[in-house]
Amino acid sequence: MGHGIVMNTPDSQIADQASLGDAILAVLADTGAKTLSPPEIAHAIAGDGDWHDLLIPIRRSAIALAQAGRLVIYRKGKPADPNDFRGVYRLGLPRHD
Repeated sequence: MGHGIVMNTPDSQIADQASLGDAILAVLADTGAKTLSPPEIAHAIAGDGDWHDLLIPIRRSAIALAQAGRLVIYRKGKPADPNDFRGVYRLGLPRHD
């Protein structure tokens, strides 16, 4: 107990992930950049707060958003499979060319 993990409310965890996903999409839309790194997104979301704790949740949300077609995960400048990627990656909005 007291570790910050709520075991009995998976609905709140889903809501938190959805709001983080919305925040990620908003940062990508607002910056106008083609892609951003997870630390850049975490800085934008956390402001002056500690952004390091956001990196793993951002990765999880990015995977869910990519699977839903709302986000693209890039690895070495090319779209990566959201179910199977490692290492350094960037996030971007889907192109509508």
